[in-house]
Amino acid sequence: MVEPETFTFLADLAKNNKKAWMDAHREERDDAMRNFTGIAMTLHDYADRFDPYVAEAVIKPKQSYTKFFQEPRDRVGRDLYRMGIDVFANAGHPADDVGYYLHIEPGNCHAGAALFQPTKPALARLRTRLVDDPQGLKAILADPEFQMMFPDGVVTRKGLGVVPEGFSASDPAAPYLKMVGLGCRKDLPDAHLLDDDVIDQLIEIFRPASQLVRYFD
Repeated sequence: MVEPETFTFLADLAKNNKKAWMDAHREERDDAMRNFTGIAMTLHDYADRFDPYVAEAVIKPKQSYTKFFQEPRDRVGRDLYRMGIDVFANAGHPADDVGYYLHIEPGNCHAGAALFQPTKPALARLRTRLVDDPQGLKAILADPEFQMMFPDGVVTRKGLGVVPEGFSASDPAAPYLKMVGLGCRKDLPDAHLLDDDVIDQLIEIFRPASQLVRYFD
């Protein structure tokens, strides 16, 4: 599924995160982007086995994976380029709707369901849902299948020190309101992603993750 050259490019990018290096390796970058598009199409083709809404959606290749360049407002750390890419399988837009993803990064590959980099309106909707139905999320986290696949529960890539303005620190959803985007993740060895048969493993990950997607619909 993931081509060895894609892992090589990402590993090299981690060591040379500069515009001059990226400009000199445009061919390898474009090959990696084609690989990401192909992976997104594969996830979409198999979506009827984990989410019929994704299967019925029209795939949009330009929205099927995160771009290398990090916009200043979304930048994590000081690096100009992302060293790990999320490939999506979504019924909606991956910046507006919780959906399925495969994170490809040497030594840090994982898959699940998430909205990790939401737009401001999407983040507001996410927080409203958490406040309106904290028991719904609690039920998902207590589900044995979800717990077995995602023992860490709901995680984030960017957290706040305090509950955002307008919300109460005593709210049952307070720990999740501090998350600027959230999701669930299952770690995967790099070697597994080199095998086309990993799609079966991804489907098994996405099935319990679909509970989180439906909750935020």
